[in-house]
Amino acid sequence: MRPIFSLTASAFVLAFSAHAETGGGAKWPQADLAAAAATVEVDPAANVFLAEWKGPFGGVPAFDKMDLSQLKPGLEAGMAMNLAEIDAIADNPAPATFENTILALEDSGRALGDLFTYYGILSSNMSTPEFRDIQQEMAPKLAEFNSKITQNEKLFARIKAVHDSAAMKKMRPDQKRLVWLVYNGFAMNGATLEGEDKARYAEISQRLAELYTKFANNVLHDEESYVTYLSEDQLGGLSQSLVAAARAAAEDRGQKGKYAITNTRSSMDPFLTFSTNRELREQVWRTYYNRGDNGDEWDNNAIITEILQLRDERVGLLGYDNYAAWRLSDRMAKTPERAMDLMMGVWPAAVARVKEEVADMQALADEEGAGITIEPWDYRFYAEKVRKAKYDLNSEEVKQYLELGKLREAMFYVAGELFNFEFTPVPAGSTPVYQEDVKVYEVKDRTSGEHIGLWYLDPFARPGKRSGAWANSYRSHETFNGLKTVLVSNNSNFVKGAPGEPVLISWDDAKTYFHEFGHALHSLASNVDYPTLNGGVRDYTEFQSQLLERWLPTDPVIERFLVHYETGEPMPKELVAKIKAASNFNQGFETTEYLASALMDMKYHTVDPTGLDPDRFEREELEKLGMPKELPMRHRSPQFGHIFSGEGYSAGYYGYMWADVLTADAAEAFARAPGGFYDKKTARKLVDYLFAPRNSIEPGAAYRKFRGRDARVEALMRDRGFPVTRRED
Repeated sequence: MRPIFSLTASAFVLAFSAHAETGGGAKWPQADLAAAAATVEVDPAANVFLAEWKGPFGGVPAFDKMDLSQLKPGLEAGMAMNLAEIDAIADNPAPATFENTILALEDSGRALGDLFTYYGILSSNMSTPEFRDIQQEMAPKLAEFNSKITQNEKLFARIKAVHDSAAMKKMRPDQKRLVWLVYNGFAMNGATLEGEDKARYAEISQRLAELYTKFANNVLHDEESYVTYLSEDQLGGLSQSLVAAARAAAEDRGQKGKYAITNTRSSMDPFLTFSTNRELREQVWRTYYNRGDNGDEWDNNAIITEILQLRDERVGLLGYDNYAAWRLSDRMAKTPERAMDLMMGVWPAAVARVKEEVADMQALADEEGAGITIEPWDYRFYAEKVRKAKYDLNSEEVKQYLELGKLREAMFYVAGELFNFEFTPVPAGSTPVYQEDVKVYEVKDRTSGEHIGLWYLDPFARPGKRSGAWANSYRSHETFNGLKTVLVSNNSNFVKGAPGEPVLISWDDAKTYFHEFGHALHSLASNVDYPTLNGGVRDYTEFQSQLLERWLPTDPVIERFLVHYETGEPMPKELVAKIKAASNFNQGFETTEYLASALMDMKYHTVDPTGLDPDRFEREELEKLGMPKELPMRHRSPQFGHIFSGEGYSAGYYGYMWADVLTADAAEAFARAPGGFYDKKTARKLVDYLFAPRNSIEPGAAYRKFRGRDARVEALMRDRGFPVTRRED
């Protein structure tokens, strides 16, 4: 039972991404979906967003036929259809059972689930002002729809009856977990409330939905609107590939003859690393880190305050002391205190390392006679100089061996060795895509030839596409009502080169490429029966993707795929040695900028937010933490979409660090195995316990099955080159 729309963390939408009718006769009361859609004068078969997916591979989304004029009617009809299904389940006169209640919910909302696959593409990959108007209008209506489900008293009574029944004891472990997840999802999201509290909860959810949408669209506005255009005499220090990409970006925006540094991380980061023009570095830095914080109609500060106040009020209705306590109650960390303890255990070592890094950079700048004090817009630039001086490692030299296509082949190789997957391109035109750069691959078991699913790749930045990198699941694995194979995508924002030019990326970007592919593999490896079990626990689901990054620097990948884009020669052993020697270089910067955001997230959600001024709160709390002035948070508050454009990571951004502990500990298991990172026995356990079960096993128990014990934070400290101050058992 996978929620397909999360306007709020309390939005437990009971509509699911799957695409087949119930076979063998009805197992539970069926709603008249056509009649429900007719109440809003929509024919589901004629609306592209609601129509059954057709074509090969068990049906695929008709991305090439999306018609924005059909979106709002489709949403309204989809909600009506889903509510009719909910009423049929809730009004069933038969006693509540696992089959007629829990499995009936699992099978509900499929049309709306399909619609939100399209909705996600329109929102993240090809947003337009017209779509944003619809999004803003429909957000509160969708939140109201969510509340009608989570606050359906008869429905929750049936769920509770199954949860409390004697039959629960006789169920399979995965069925027990399914029942618990459904029950807990409702209970944590207002199902137990009554009267005025119930009404207020729904009202808050609707308002939050509006605010989340506005926050995200404000950031996207600033990313699209603020572009730094350069002339030819302002390109000092930039590589040929970056110049070509900047030229192409400017031409795409009607500025032929100029060079565009777009307001996204993938463009900002290399510019700050290599540009010799300090004044322009400062301009690009300020433009990027001021997104959502420009004191205009797209400013997000007031929105943050209202979001925090409403979240605090809402969880207060449920009896929680603060939002973070509510959020972490069903996560691995369990409490905000445990999450803070982990982060503060690492913070001093990270800040100390930053001081060392800044001292090295300042010494080099002084030696050059630069006459400057290191500022945030200098950090990447001088870090690169220090890297060259300390390790004789030139990032531009490394990029010559990191061509995007070869990295994709490397990921396929790793997937074959660990998961026995084989990726084959689907002929162009045979499977619909929403943009010409999107490529589709069929995934099979390379031994049996069994079809596993499809992998969509959307690698390049463009207007209307949100920044960053992410994975989407268009259809999850399930078997309870007929086998459904996986449709999953990876999305990046690499800067597309001029026609015929290779796309060369940094080592960090290559790690991110592997990271997001890890999310895709997590979906493709699923062997669960029920849709809900394809979900995850936020401080655990980043672990699988972070772990996959560890295969980038393995010998088979380096020798076969990290080859020079012109000569095809493998990366020289001397360069490999430099990369590995410098693996913990700049770890102070990377750890501190992340932890600052994660700590601020937790502070925002454990403080009384009444009248809170985000700008002052951010500044004062970072000062209390001893935040180095030479670098900012990775995501400053007014652009922190992870926690303010929805609730997927709210009071949960610490989860990357929690997952890092698991990652470092699991990586040591591979490093010490007889076959190293390609050890067959360890890889089998990786798939069987950490990937395939998804959320059918409690994460801590799953990890213990893999490792034989809990993960240890000492592995993380070793991994980052920080002092290990505590002895292991």
